[in-house]
Amino acid sequence: MAKKRPQTKAKRPQLTDGARAAGADGNFPVVGAREPCPCGSGRRYKACHGRATAHAVTELVHRPFEGLPGECDWVALRELVPAATVELPLKDGLPDGVPSVTLATVLPMAWPALRREDGSVLLGLQNDTSSGDISRDLADTLRRALVADPGSPVQARRAPADGPRLQDLLDPEGAFEPVVHSGFEFWVPDPENATPEVAASLERANSAAIPTVKLSGVDSAYWCETPEKNHLRWVMPHSEERLLDALARLHAAGRSSLGEGTRLVGSFRAHGLTVPVWDLPTGVGAEDVEKPAAEFAERLAEALAADAPLTSDERRARGGLTNRQVTLS
Repeated sequence: MAKKRPQTKAKRPQLTDGARAAGADGNFPVVGAREPCPCGSGRRYKACHGRATAHAVTELVHRPFEGLPGECDWVALRELVPAATVELPLKDGLPDGVPSVTLATVLPMAWPALRREDGSVLLGLQNDTSSGDISRDLADTLRRALVADPGSPVQARRAPADGPRLQDLLDPEGAFEPVVHSGFEFWVPDPENATPEVAASLERANSAAIPTVKLSGVDSAYWCETPEKNHLRWVMPHSEERLLDALARLHAAGRSSLGEGTRLVGSFRAHGLTVPVWDLPTGVGAEDVEKPAAEFAERLAEALAADAPLTSDERRARGGLTNRQVTLS
């Protein structure tokens, strides 16, 4: 139903001899990991105040996209959607020489970012990050991309622990409107005249992409087509416990489907949000579930407003939904 990421705890990074970091309280001068700690303890920096700095870098942020416009769509593009782009408005406007900043699900060679020849910036979302805060890692990559030489990719690195997050760089009032693509032609300005190597890379990427469509009638719901059956995956902003209670009420009442032959089969956890998933018959396309999804949204709103204790049937339904949860991040 989606690509699964290994569920392992972030490892504490080992600071190399050349690693440089500020003190955890931000007041110490810049020192090397093996140099004496400026606090005067006599210990090496990495064994003293450097510990807090390393921990700050690796500490897991449960909802890294919280507070950004379109949080649910950020999660969908990070975990569920193969090929999509979004224009990103910056809080302070675009710098001179940067005509646009575009978020992309993935970039060629899994580059974290790319500064094109015309100065525009592509920021890759589906990359492994070096800390427990995806927002801080992406913000660091974006800042470096804005000043990179045109025509060059931006390489991965560990973001400074005290660096800004996306919430600090992006316009909080700006729209977040994903455009889902059938392939990765957005990688190059003129795909029809691409070199043979680039054309081959595009062909490989396009052949692996699962056809995906964003529904227009409800927020953050994505239809996708797989060889055996189709699915609807819907990222929802409600708290997990409250949402599972509401889904259990509907499931126990026989009101959780999206029409004949469809079935609510479980949910994902991803970046602090819950993503219910429906199985759809092969012949059911995105346009076929627009109306049923809108009707389900109304039923869900009623169920979310209910505050009576769950009945025994509803508790069993909830247990079944919980047992079929998959954690992506």
